[in-house]
Amino acid sequence: MTRRWVWILVSLNLALLVALVFVYPHLMVSPGKIIASHAGIASDCFACHAPLRGASSARCVACHALPDIGLRSTQGKPIVRKTLKVPFHQELLEQDCMACHSDHAGPKLTQKNRKLFSHALLRSTVRDQCQTCHRAPADKLHIRIAGNCSQCHAQSAWKPASFEHDKSFHLDKHHNVECSTCHVSNDYSRYTCYGCHEHTVQNILREHRDEGIRDLDNCVACHRSADGEGGGRGEGRGGDD
Repeated sequence: MTRRWVWILVSLNLALLVALVFVYPHLMVSPGKIIASHAGIASDCFACHAPLRGASSARCVACHALPDIGLRSTQGKPIVRKTLKVPFHQELLEQDCMACHSDHAGPKLTQKNRKLFSHALLRSTVRDQCQTCHRAPADKLHIRIAGNCSQCHAQSAWKPASFEHDKSFHLDKHHNVECSTCHVSNDYSRYTCYGCHEHTVQNILREHRDEGIRDLDNCVACHRSADGEGGGRGEGRGGDD
């Protein structure tokens, strides 16, 4: 066989492969199984992809009207969910579907590399309203707290929280009260010890005047719990700094 015929055969094979890519793209170049809700268009790659340019958000919103996302299907039927999933797409800064979504499962080795949702994609007016999307924790601590999640938690991840109460003040049996007793209006950036009938300004001033203490708004600088009288800054827990 001459070299000329070899090139002809190679060219024909390449042409056949290119043709198959366009005729059966879901079989030739698909990055993985498509999600169940799009199974009806699994063989119609160009419903979402523009030739040689990839998926396009414009094609997504052609089927998924922005006001309906999370509320109604593309057929206009109400979406009923058994678990809490709050519609939020209407509050996104821009219609960039590809920033979060990939309709293909992809190889198992790459599934862990997918982008997580970023709260920076939300409008600033709703970015800090955590309770509009997230169910409030029901544990003994959080059930007393209303809002202000960002004072302890970051939007990148719920854990780890940035605050441990015992490092500032130990909540013993006498101080394990409603948070608003010390944190007025659920403002956890500040506290007061004057929410208790024993700790009035007059009583505190009378007890501390002889010791030369005038900073009566920073009680935990000396008192870390009710176990001690506070012989110095941070010594209220028997010297446990």
